[in-house]
Amino acid sequence: MPIDREKALGAELGETAGAYGPDDVILYHLGIGAGFRATEAAELAYTFEKDLKVLPSFAVVASSGMTARARRAQGDSDGGILGNIPGLSFDRAMFLHGEQDVEIHRPLPTAAEFTSKGRIAEIYDKGKAALVVIEYASSDANGPLFTNRMSLFLRGEGGFGGPSGPKAVHEKPDRAPDGVVESVTLPQQALLYRLSGDKNPLHADPEFAKRGGFDRPILHGLCSFGIVCKAVVDTALGGDPSRVARYSARFAGVAFPGETYRTSWWRENGELRIEARSVERDAPILSNAAFTLA
Repeated sequence: MPIDREKALGAELGETAGAYGPDDVILYHLGIGAGFRATEAAELAYTFEKDLKVLPSFAVVASSGMTARARRAQGDSDGGILGNIPGLSFDRAMFLHGEQDVEIHRPLPTAAEFTSKGRIAEIYDKGKAALVVIEYASSDANGPLFTNRMSLFLRGEGGFGGPSGPKAVHEKPDRAPDGVVESVTLPQQALLYRLSGDKNPLHADPEFAKRGGFDRPILHGLCSFGIVCKAVVDTALGGDPSRVARYSARFAGVAFPGETYRTSWWRENGELRIEARSVERDAPILSNAAFTLA
């Protein structure tokens, strides 16, 4: 059955409650490579309770458990990420996580209790695929805290007559980058990151990875999202995560545990435009990425 944009657009995905504390923040930071230089003050700020700070990309895992509970509350027994949304019928084996966007309404505290409300924010027709934007807005007692927007490509579901959507707005400038930094990942990086909530066996089980077309497990896309976030915060923003008001990126390719990321950034129109590639394979990992600065 083709997608019915008018019926599915704006559909509510439920409200859920959640919480996190310093241990959750530290585990996440370790999962994206913090602490590689274990005794340096700049690294301890991510991995030790004293003077702990929170990277903006942490928002993607802060709400992951709640969104799972929201799906179960809708009766989505197979764990599909979109639940049973009228007008949004598709083959669950054919969707890809294409982009991630995190908006930070104020610097993230080291502990919080909050609620999140989800909705289908937009649906675009890409011809051979549909692009569905899911939004979860999270608030605590003091008001809005962060908003996650996840863009999913539903392969084979295009051609329903909807708008094609905006063009890429964060393309890198045609000049040398203003900064370049390399981040070494650990062979066990995916095994660490999965403890923050994403237990997909694609990132741990070699046999499962082979069935997915990979010769070994791959890193989570959102792990790459966090690795690049930390690299740019540390090098371009002096280690100050409070300067990031928004962070968005497109997943341009996979990464493997143990690889080195080469992250480049450009100052452009009040933003930091960002690109990340694998050093070993000279292959893209993140593209069309940017920080909007506070």
